[in-house]
Amino acid sequence: MAEITTLQSSKAFGNELAVSSAPPPESRPSEHAPPKGKSPTKYRHVAAVHPRQRTSWLSHDSEQSPSFLGFRNLMVIVLVVMNLRLVVENFMKYGVLICIRCHDYRRIDILLSTMLYALVPCHLFVAYIIELGAAQHAKGALGRLKRSGYNPDNDLYQKSRSFQATWYTIAWAHGINATFCLLVTTYVVYYHINHPMIGSICQVHAIIVWLKNCSYAFTNRDLRHAYLNPSSAGTLPGIYSQCPYPRNVTISNLAYFWWAPTLVYQPIYPRSSSIRWLFVAKRLAECLGLSVFIWLASAQYAAPVLRNSLDKMKTLDIASIIERLMKLSTISLIIWLAGFFAIFQSILNALAEIMRFGDREFYTDWWNSPSVGNYWRTWNKPVYHFMRRHIYSPLVGRGFSSGFASTMVFVFSGLLHELLVGIPTHNILGVAFIGMVVQLPMIYLTAPLEKMQGINGRVIGNCIFWISFCLVGQPLAALMYFFAWQAKYGSVSRLEKG
Repeated sequence: MAEITTLQSSKAFGNELAVSSAPPPESRPSEHAPPKGKSPTKYRHVAAVHPRQRTSWLSHDSEQSPSFLGFRNLMVIVLVVMNLRLVVENFMKYGVLICIRCHDYRRIDILLSTMLYALVPCHLFVAYIIELGAAQHAKGALGRLKRSGYNPDNDLYQKSRSFQATWYTIAWAHGINATFCLLVTTYVVYYHINHPMIGSICQVHAIIVWLKNCSYAFTNRDLRHAYLNPSSAGTLPGIYSQCPYPRNVTISNLAYFWWAPTLVYQPIYPRSSSIRWLFVAKRLAECLGLSVFIWLASAQYAAPVLRNSLDKMKTLDIASIIERLMKLSTISLIIWLAGFFAIFQSILNALAEIMRFGDREFYTDWWNSPSVGNYWRTWNKPVYHFMRRHIYSPLVGRGFSSGFASTMVFVFSGLLHELLVGIPTHNILGVAFIGMVVQLPMIYLTAPLEKMQGINGRVIGNCIFWISFCLVGQPLAALMYFFAWQAKYGSVSRLEKG
């Protein structure tokens, strides 16, 4: 009897052991079981989380290039929040400084600027008259050569005294016309237009027309030479064959060049098929919104910072001046970026759409510039194309070194910048000129970084570009010219004068 009891107890213990050792319900075969072909394992704490060698995500030898989109978003948020804090602080400290009627807009400024804007393009018409006379002379000369059986490709006729005299007369006429256009505007703005913004608009327009005049004269001179030398006509761009010289010397052709968003003259340009007026409306809306933003930011934030820097400038408090430059660098950068987008993305694209101008590469990714030289080649393509086509390439073609040609380009650009800034502010300080010339050593310093293997050189070059751009360039120039204006004339605001 005892054995039977013991046997039953053993069986009961065995059944309990079998039940206790059975897999839990969640590990039993069910709809959550592993796919067929993979044997399930009951070991849950032995997974190999380090199966192979791997590098950190930000290491240089990482297998994948990490994306910094999140950091970019963070930087944008931080930049916006920091500047909003400064705006709030500015309102708490100064109140509302925005006032349209407070600006000293004189009636004579408006009248003279309107007259200049209407008269300056007349010099383009004079350039057309000069070139029309040159074209008639070239056609007559070529006709006489053909009737006499003379070879037009022979240089003997072109070396004759009469031909050289006519050629130089045309060149001098174009030069005097273009220079007179710029000199008249410069004189009127410097001596008779008080408000710097109105003067700047007049000066910008005059410089643009002057550059267009020069390009029109230089290009037609080469086209005229190719016309008189048929054997060299094959070296002209193929697109020019659609409008050969002298068929391009017309009023309509010149009028199109006047309004086209380019500084470089061509007889013909790539054209779009139609005008998208909705596209034009969007671009104009962008320009209007950004213009209002620039005005608000300048009046409410930049102007107080500049005014508060005057005492430090007078006492030459270097530490305080550096602090003001750093404070001014943020708002000046934002205003510059807004102005860049308004001009090169909004205005030029709207104008190109209206004119059906096909080539709209007005800039490239200058913000990624690995060197200072790359920035100057990419941020303002219309000016870059003019400088390269009419100054750099001709000098190199005449045997000068590329370094000398680059120096001449920046010296010429420095003179234009000084005219653009110094004339409207009535202070020829030379700061804008020196700022452009100083770019040359910066270009030579950062050029090797652009050619370095790997990404380190490009990153260092880009950092040098942004530091020089944000802290040394614009804020310092703005501070110098503002100080000179205040010392000479006071403020353009009637409230501050009162």
